[in-house]
Formats: sequence, C-alpha cells, structure tokens
Amino acid sequence: MVLVLNRTCFPKGTQGALEWNGTLVCCTIELPWLQNQRRISCIPEGEYVLQKRLSPKFKWHLHLQNVPGRDFILIHPANDAKKELVGCIAPVTNHTRIGKGSGSRIALEKLKALVYKALANNEGVKIKIQSNPSTPLRMTRLK
Repeated sequence: MVLVLNRTCFPKGTQGALEWNGTLVCCTIELPWLQNQRRISCIPEGEYVLQKRLSPKFKWHLHLQNVPGRDFILIHPANDAKKELVGCIAPVTNHTRIGKGSGSRIALEKLKALVYKALANNEGVKIKIQSNPSTPLRMTRLK
C-alpha cells in the first residue's frame, strides 16, 4: 500500500492532502519547509515506510522510517503545527488556516484504521510525500 501526500509549503506552515488509490483519506498540516532543520521544518519529499508505534503521550500512532537527517518523525494528532509539532505530520479533518486544522484525532483514527488493516494483512505500507500537483485538492472523502 502506498499513501500519497500531496502538499504545499507556505512560509507559515504546510498544507496537504493524504490520498489512497485517488481517494482523500484526510488533510494534513506540518511546519513550513526550512531546509529540513530539526524540530522547525517539515521533512523532505520522498517515500518512507510507515510503522505502528505506541507511546504514553500519543498512544497508538504512526512512525516514518529512515527520514534523512531526522529521527522519530511521527504522524500524530495536532491542530496547530507551530504549537504542537516538531517536524511531524498531523492528520486533520479540515484545514482552517495555514498550518492549522480541526478534527485531528478523528482524522488519525480514520488513517490508522486503513494502515493498521494493511499491516495486519502483512502488507507493507509506505507514504510518498510530494509537492501538490497543479490540480485542486480532491473533495472526495474516504468513509
């Protein structure tokens, strides 16, 4: 399974649309692109393996493997990239402003259901992060 994150970087944050098989799973927010600097920048474009991860703070969430120059890049709930992220990706139900969204926990649950099912079936799961194509974000939502 390959999830595709089409994102657009702005000076105050990064907005994205995470899709699987051409269907929108959720929106995403991240920090702005600041040359992959630890804790203040979103990560570089590329393809990364996703794994399940459990922590006391975020409970069950997702971990991106082998991000160049970075450790512990996670997909976890957050509604404000500047206040709640240190380089990670937050799924959100809707974008509310640049680097901000709403319904993050709901979006994470939807994403985890999809990814964890694939992992339970011994299917590898990757996320491909790329610049947003010139076409507008698709409005179809995965149920």
